[in-house]
Amino acid sequence: MRTDYDMVIVGARCAGSAAALTLARGGARVLVVERDAPGTDTLSTHALMRGALMLLANWGLLDQLIAAGIPPIRTTIFDYGSKRAEVAIKPGHGVDALLSPRRWLLDRTLAAAANEAGAEIRYRTALRGLLTRSNGAVRGVVLTGPEGATTQVRAGLVIGADGRRSSVARMVGAPVERVGRHAASVIYAYVAGMTDHGTRWHYRPGIAAGAIPTNGGAHCVFVSAAPERYQTELRGDLSASLKRILAEVHPDLAAEVASGRMLDRPRAFAGEPGYFRRAHGQGWALAGDAGYFKDPITAHGITDALRDGWLLGEAALNGTAQALADYQALRDEISLPLFRATDAIAALPRDMDRLQALHFELSAAMKAEQEWLADRLAPAHLAA
Repeated sequence: MRTDYDMVIVGARCAGSAAALTLARGGARVLVVERDAPGTDTLSTHALMRGALMLLANWGLLDQLIAAGIPPIRTTIFDYGSKRAEVAIKPGHGVDALLSPRRWLLDRTLAAAANEAGAEIRYRTALRGLLTRSNGAVRGVVLTGPEGATTQVRAGLVIGADGRRSSVARMVGAPVERVGRHAASVIYAYVAGMTDHGTRWHYRPGIAAGAIPTNGGAHCVFVSAAPERYQTELRGDLSASLKRILAEVHPDLAAEVASGRMLDRPRAFAGEPGYFRRAHGQGWALAGDAGYFKDPITAHGITDALRDGWLLGEAALNGTAQALADYQALRDEISLPLFRATDAIAALPRDMDRLQALHFELSAAMKAEQEWLADRLAPAHLAA
């Protein structure tokens, strides 16, 4: 078993696999380690924004996902009680519909592409420690495999793509450089038998709910409330809490969910304010939620993770400290408008006009990101 690589990536989901794919296609020797088994699902809203689909098309993976039977999303409904907007998804940048794949499918597709490009992926393998030089620079990792054996692996760069509770970020002491003010708690469930009306977002003062069509004929149904309400009222019986908030936000959606079939037990995210961590240091770097996280209420996290995994991969191929510093600066520049709007939306404002204005602000930030991506990606995949 090889014990020296150009890069070791901890985490084989969206950010980690995107970085691995970029690095392997660039000729780097890459090891990816993932503590979970292949095909393990994870908590997610699933929504891929246009920027994510632009990246997947550029990597040659979008057609695979479409062929897997994910329903195309051509309409998004925003409901603010007295106001309702139905937005058609217009063709642009090579994308004519949005998609919301289950994470086991998306993550598996990305990891398989990285592996095909030459990256080695070891599942059921956990990070136990970092190897460091006398000056504190990271020079590798200590891993425990599925059989319990411990291995030391040397690497020129260790990338943490291991989520909000990143072990890499903790071990290197990556400082948090910016923190959001707000958070929303979310309860998720998968429901079969619902009619596909596209993506639906319903808002009422202090609460929200929605439904996102995903593969297998299911919808990801979610409700959001303040963390205080989740802790005092909602955290016990998640199924009952989901139904109760649905009835408060949109009785018709609640009735539709009640007439459908819940595929498994609901799951919850208690809420956590967003943050930016420092994204690089001597021998290490961070991507995805390990480095930058914002509230899931705007469903932009997967798009961010794919983007930042790709950007970090390109910076790592450059091989200089300046390239990694430039990666963080670019990540922050693109992400800050999205972060600010999302943080304000996560407060679940009681003023629906204010909330609608925040969504316009978010939309403008997303369009700016898409234009930037269009300038950076291969033109052949991005005909307007």
